[in-house]
Amino acid sequence: MNREFIEAMQQLALERGVSTEEVLEAFKEALRKAYLKRQKGLRKEEIDEGKGPVVDVYIDPQTGRIEMVEVRTVVEKVEDPDKEIALADALQYDPEVQVGDEMEFPIDPEALSRMAIQELRQMLTQRLKESERNRIYNEYKDKEGQVLTGVVTRVDNRGNVFVELGRGEAYLPKSEQIPTEKYHPGQRIKVYLKKVDRSAKGPSLLVSRAHEKLLEHLLKQEVPEIAEGIVEVKAIAREPGRRSKVAVMSHNPNVDPIGACIGHKGQRIQAVSAELGREKVDIILWAKDPKEFIRNALSPAQVGSIELDPEKKVARVKVSKDQHSLAIGAQGQNVRLASKLTGYEIQFEEAEISDLDEALRRAAEEEEEAREKKGREAFEKLFRDLT
Repeated sequence: MNREFIEAMQQLALERGVSTEEVLEAFKEALRKAYLKRQKGLRKEEIDEGKGPVVDVYIDPQTGRIEMVEVRTVVEKVEDPDKEIALADALQYDPEVQVGDEMEFPIDPEALSRMAIQELRQMLTQRLKESERNRIYNEYKDKEGQVLTGVVTRVDNRGNVFVELGRGEAYLPKSEQIPTEKYHPGQRIKVYLKKVDRSAKGPSLLVSRAHEKLLEHLLKQEVPEIAEGIVEVKAIAREPGRRSKVAVMSHNPNVDPIGACIGHKGQRIQAVSAELGREKVDIILWAKDPKEFIRNALSPAQVGSIELDPEKKVARVKVSKDQHSLAIGAQGQNVRLASKLTGYEIQFEEAEISDLDEALRRAAEEEEEAREKKGREAFEKLFRDLT
């Protein structure tokens, strides 16, 4: 052991992305186990159970000088000769020793054979891998639920994608991909870190491009009003790569939440769509009243009266013939997304044009009354604050 050894340890720590202290601790542990196995004949299971003598290892971080000792406790009557020493025997080494004291007995590190040194290297490598895995797990466990930027490293023959996130490689399975996208090595993509698990091979990082939270993150990036909390995203329904519906509301009566999300000439929503493989994103107005919310969610279709069954979470919606296909959407997409967004199973009932016109008129009146009421409440609150 010398200064060159310490420098080698430092280099190893740098390569592994761990601290020099962690490498030294791993080396100490490996040396201790090699000694117990080779010199004391203990099996790995026995060592893990704490059998055999207590061995301490000291390494000078400046010189690389190593010391090993067996530690025994002074007792009146020995029950475990590996860990204890009788007072009568201890007095021969130190006349002032007392029961309960600990005594250290030096071990010659050179006593380890070549095979022991080889095992030492294997143990050290394993310990460093475990340390690195723990570090990666702890780092990414704290990032679970966040959106990260990574680089595609490879795509297997089943279409599963592996993404480098810095210190860890994440797994993007087919089920979490955007179906319309093609991935290739070197491609930079944004992913939602869905789950972080421990495994025998190291931390398992599951990421997604199909998750609603990815869309919410992109909206927050592009729309300052969402980032500042003025506009709130209340619900999202996605069919990745094809179409999404996002329900928003404004906490400021002077801010139009739909206009804020779309942006000037649609620039904001187009930027979000481009990041998701040109997925069409519909922004609708959230409403506390379930009927109004369902009506908004079914846009661009215009529907008539709505009857709710809150217990069964079913909404029966009247719709005219000319609006029926629009309400359902291509391959049922519009109604599927509206159902997912509102939490109601939507069932359509055909209505006469006159019934629909009357329903639309009443809905418009109710919406105008609600808008006026909201304005009055906002004015009254402002007046109270000022007085």
